[in-house]
Amino acid sequence: QVQLLESGGGSVRAGGSLRLSCVISGYTYSGYCVGWFRQAPGKEREAVAAIGSDGGTSYTQSMKGRFTISRDNAVNTLYLQMNDLKPEDTAMYYCAAPRDQVAANSGCARALALYEDNDWGQGTQVTVSS
Repeated sequence: QVQLLESGGGSVRAGGSLRLSCVISGYTYSGYCVGWFRQAPGKEREAVAAIGSDGGTSYTQSMKGRFTISRDNAVNTLYLQMNDLKPEDTAMYYCAAPRDQVAANSGCARALALYEDNDWGQGTQVTVSS
């Protein structure tokens, strides 16, 4: 069973940085599709970034250039480096992985968009003040 555990959230001022971590267990191999999402109060959950089995990355346009997704397979950890944070980045941040990793090989971000077919972590709160 795949489990995901996020950490690294906190409160920062606008312009600051945070690095989120997500420890992933349950896979017997290192190349898999996984991504970050966020949900602000009163808003729908939205995709942030994804990294596929081949290491390819994709980002939601509004976060491109400020956020960087990466992973360290040696410690089974996914990261999200967030720079130049803005108050509108305030949200609960989640990591997620598609249960069907074979299908995800055809498109990681597309597979992650099927929310009900993902495994999810419990989230970590990011609060950015102006």
